Amino acid sequence: MLEGKAQMKETDMPVKMQAHAMAVASQALDIYDVSDSTSIAAHIKKEFDKIYGCGWQCVVGSDFSCFFTHSQGTFIYFALEKLNFLIFKGASS
Repeated sequence: MLEGKAQMKETDMPVKMQAHAMAVASQALDIYDVSDSTSIAAHIKKEFDKIYGCGWQCVVGSDFSCFFTHSQGTFIYFALEKLNFLIFKGASS
C-alpha cells in the first residue's frame, strides 16, 4: 500500500472520505498496472458507488483537463505515484 504518499491538490471532502479515497486509489494501484488508468478509475468509482451511493465519477491519468459541476463535499484531486486522481459526485440539476 502507498498510503501517506499522496499529494493533495484540492478538495472539499470531509477528512475521513479523503483518507478513504486515497486508500482506495492505493489499493487499485496494488491490483492494476499503473498504465491501466481505466481499470484503476473503474475500481475507485465502483467502491465509492458502493459505499457512498451512486453517481460518482473518477478520472485517472497523468495529463488531463476537465470542467464539471459537483455536489458540495464530494470533490477530491490528488496525485499518487505518477498519476493524478479526480473523484467527485455529479451535482443534481
